[in-house]
Amino acid sequence: MKQFFRYFLPYVKNYKLYLFYSIVGTILVAGASAASAYLVKPVLDDIFIKKDTTMLQILPFLVVLAYFAKGAGAWIQSYYMNFVGQNIVRQLKETLLEKILTFEMDFFNRYRKGELISRVMNDVSAIQNAISSYLVEGVKHGLTILGLVGVVIYQSPELAFYGLVVMPLALYPISRIAKSMRKNSKKLQEKSADLSSKLIEIFNNMELIKASAGEKMECQQFANYNKEWFKISMKTVKVSELTSPLMETLGAIAIAVVIVIGGHKVIEDEISTGAFFSFVTALFMLYTPFKALNNLYGKFQIAFAASDRILEMLNRRARIQDGTKELTTQIQKIAFKDVDLFYQEKQALHNINLEVKRGESIALVGSSGGGKSSLVNLLLRLYEPNSGEICINDANIQDFTQASLRAKIAIVTQRIFIFNDSIAQNIAYGSEIEEEKVKLALEQARILEYVESLPDGIHTILNEFGANLSGGQRQRIAIARALYKNPEILILDEATSALDNKTEEEFREALRGLLEDRIVIIIAHRFSTVSLAQKIYFFKNGKIIANGTQAELFEKCESFREYYKSI
Repeated sequence: MKQFFRYFLPYVKNYKLYLFYSIVGTILVAGASAASAYLVKPVLDDIFIKKDTTMLQILPFLVVLAYFAKGAGAWIQSYYMNFVGQNIVRQLKETLLEKILTFEMDFFNRYRKGELISRVMNDVSAIQNAISSYLVEGVKHGLTILGLVGVVIYQSPELAFYGLVVMPLALYPISRIAKSMRKNSKKLQEKSADLSSKLIEIFNNMELIKASAGEKMECQQFANYNKEWFKISMKTVKVSELTSPLMETLGAIAIAVVIVIGGHKVIEDEISTGAFFSFVTALFMLYTPFKALNNLYGKFQIAFAASDRILEMLNRRARIQDGTKELTTQIQKIAFKDVDLFYQEKQALHNINLEVKRGESIALVGSSGGGKSSLVNLLLRLYEPNSGEICINDANIQDFTQASLRAKIAIVTQRIFIFNDSIAQNIAYGSEIEEEKVKLALEQARILEYVESLPDGIHTILNEFGANLSGGQRQRIAIARALYKNPEILILDEATSALDNKTEEEFREALRGLLEDRIVIIIAHRFSTVSLAQKIYFFKNGKIIANGTQAELFEKCESFREYYKSI
């Protein structure tokens, strides 16, 4: 609880004026509630018993005024706290996403997409009311209780003892209920994340599901997750709803005792009828905010459970820390020196040593899982080496900011990422759109003619995942995106795997003119693409077995000859 308020209250403090307005509304509600309970006494004693015509003209007006003040205060409090709450949620979502995006790739490999979406959307929304509404609701009900308790004690201190004794008696069972709710709420949020993850998995793999007639199987798996969510949800409801009957029962006992004792006092003229009914009215009204406070305490447990999951992300330290230097100079060479890389306990790269200078192109070849893509991921600082170092111009890349490093590198992989946006925005992703530059990149990727045949040209909107493009067209869009960047290091990781032979040959010819004055790293199984490289590094089980030209490797490396025959 302390951690929750320590972290999230500073957000609320940024809205002091709105909080002031809300507190004014809260005071109006509390004061008007107490006043409406007190007015029962003069209404009964002065109008109905003493038959005072002057009070008959005044008191109805005061009753209307009290309830108007209560309604106006409730509106003021609700509006301004909703404004604060919605704005804080907006900021929290942005802060949480910004934090998550600083994490290394290994983090995203371990967490499901649905889990991360649930943290940003569901968990943040779960604490919205706690940050805004619940706090002020608590203040409102607290002030209302104070006002009504004042009326109760003023009318009869003795009866107040019997009427209020229920409050401390209810604290212990309510605290037990709250602990159970927090535990169940955390489980419920985890199951919600499971549901989100399953839905994302289904929608992302719809083509395979349809082709494999897997609809029933997916529906059954989703139903199983949904049933688990339902069971925990009902367990949460069962526990949380115990508060109401508990308070109703204890309250009824207290009121019954008050009626018996207070009735004797009215009969014996120790208290007036108006004072007794004012007391009973205040007591009845008192249980409503007290019960509401208990419900709020339970709801806070849901928010605390959500905040635990949010703070787990916000307090997490990225394993790949940014350097302090900007990489502004031209890249003359890159070098891997005795580099080892582990994925958990599995070694992906072992004692890697290689150097590439500006104007040179190299190819990394070998069977899948040999470590080729892992080497590229290290250069992009998506992962950190477990030992050794990677240098640019003899400086460790860990010294540079990740943004300045990646600004000089472009990569095209087998996995094509297309956004639901215009072709131009997809090509210029991460930078300003320059239309002529976009067209040049499309021309170099051998897709400009097709794009210009579309009704909106480069401003044509692509569907999610590029569903309105063929596989080859998606890959050429990705190639154009890399070329638009005009990088000093160009990485082609199976970049032509979806291209037909004719298009690949055209792209290779265009690429030959782009190899000069930059470093090019090619990962490919097709030796037609590998032929663009001046030097080949042959990988096997995370090690560089041999390096040289294609002819040299054929001559001196039997493993390379076997690999070449197998593809």
